[in-house]
Amino acid sequence: MSGGDVETGASTRAWGVERVVDTLLEAEHGRHDITRLTEEWDGLDLGAAYRAQRLLIARKLASGESRVGVKLGLTSRAKQQRMGITSPLTGVLTDGMALTAGEPVPFGALIHPRIEPEIVFVMRSRLAGPGVTAATALAAVGSVHAGLEVIDSRFRDFSFAMPDVVADNASSSRFTVSATGVSALGLDLVLEACVLRKNGVVVDTATGAAVQGNPLEALALAANDLASRGEAIEAGDLVLTGGLTDAVFVQPGDEVSAEFTSLGSVTLSVEGTS
Repeated sequence: MSGGDVETGASTRAWGVERVVDTLLEAEHGRHDITRLTEEWDGLDLGAAYRAQRLLIARKLASGESRVGVKLGLTSRAKQQRMGITSPLTGVLTDGMALTAGEPVPFGALIHPRIEPEIVFVMRSRLAGPGVTAATALAAVGSVHAGLEVIDSRFRDFSFAMPDVVADNASSSRFTVSATGVSALGLDLVLEACVLRKNGVVVDTATGAAVQGNPLEALALAANDLASRGEAIEAGDLVLTGGLTDAVFVQPGDEVSAEFTSLGSVTLSVEGTS
């Protein structure tokens, strides 16, 4: 679904973090896409973008949602090269984004959703940087799960600069995680394989190596990145470590499933009307 430009009726209002958040939330709630905010406000650098993300999440929490974890974005080397970065970005998960087993993707509430498979950690203990390594990250993991994330950028054609997508909370929308997890100990997450199917047809395959070379490295990078802003990954948090494959576009009636070697499988069906 397409909309107009970034203006939302306040064309004379000065740009700042609050206007960025107002614009993003209006686009999300109104289900329409917008052009890059970095083209409107040259002050939207990475620092301002994370301040906007924090305010955006604060607004969601004030509306009754609860924080449940962290997500990583741009964890593949190829995507990072395209964006001119060397490490992933982070976003925040809330319970308003969670889909329980069998709960469909609400297509009618979204703009242009895509679905991607994820390796998901549930944290046993707090993980705070700086200086976190894959080994110390592993020690903090309680269990590992199969997951699917529904991403739904508020930007037209998923076209954004790095500060845009950070402010937009890493294109967060919905997610589902398998109810049963496995221990990370003895699990080779680098070689953990995933088969992604859409309507029963295989559309992509990957292994955990697609996520920063090792999902535990991605977890460590997330903890260290959060530490630079005075934050941490908390005990009990869900951590979506990033898409193993490219995300697939979906329409009403579609079904997407991810089958993992050791983590089992997880499925999402799409309902609603366009």
